[in-house]
Amino acid sequence: MKIAVLVKEVPDTWGDRKIDPATKRVDRSGDLVIDEINEKAVEAALLVKEANPGSDVTVVTMGPSASLDAIRKSLAMGADAGIHIIDDGLAGSDASQTSAALAAALAPQAFDLVITGNESTDGRTAAVPAMLAERLGIAQLTFLRTLEVSSGTVTGERMTEDGHVDVSAALPALVSVTEQIAEARYPNFKSIMAAKKKPVETVGLAGLGLEPGETGGANSWSVVESVTPRPPRAGGTVVKDDGTAGTQIAEFLAAAKLI
Repeated sequence: MKIAVLVKEVPDTWGDRKIDPATKRVDRSGDLVIDEINEKAVEAALLVKEANPGSDVTVVTMGPSASLDAIRKSLAMGADAGIHIIDDGLAGSDASQTSAALAAALAPQAFDLVITGNESTDGRTAAVPAMLAERLGIAQLTFLRTLEVSSGTVTGERMTEDGHVDVSAALPALVSVTEQIAEARYPNFKSIMAAKKKPVETVGLAGLGLEPGETGGANSWSVVESVTPRPPRAGGTVVKDDGTAGTQIAEFLAAAKLI
């Protein structure tokens, strides 16, 4: 079975994330790390591989040269190969353009299973998995908290507001996973060194068969018109218990439309 996993480098969630007012894009000048949900997606892929002998896992990312670190981390975890989509013409691509580039890279490989996180911590559109499945013309099972693959069928529990529903589809298929899917393993020194010898293919717009005008922020379908900085945190409200504390709290919550 051929398995592909999408990974992405994002600003460290422990830092102060913000929008660059000049480019109106996420400011990526600080520390970048592989998105935690992508680590869990890689772990899910490795578990499927272990349950289905003869399978291999390829990690795929789209981004500048620094994004190679996300691939290397995934290879150290146990993935077999990587694909790095890199081209200046891709900078600022929106979800639709991103899905087009990813589909162009994945389609020729004829993967049986594509695994993604349900949403990235920077864009948070949660739209790329569905867009990608549509472009590839394969079934999609999204927001899965469990994942199993056997006898050419993928099954899992899809999260809903009321709990979950059991879903399944024949391969090839794409699945997106939630934070509940698995805890990512930690690479040891031996696997980190071995990752340096694993193959990573680099592909640009020409290799994808895409024209420069089809991608990039200047040609984006979605445009950020303006950016307003997050207001500073206001001081809290102190309630002194003079016998009316309960009433004061209730009035405060009512004013905030919380009750």
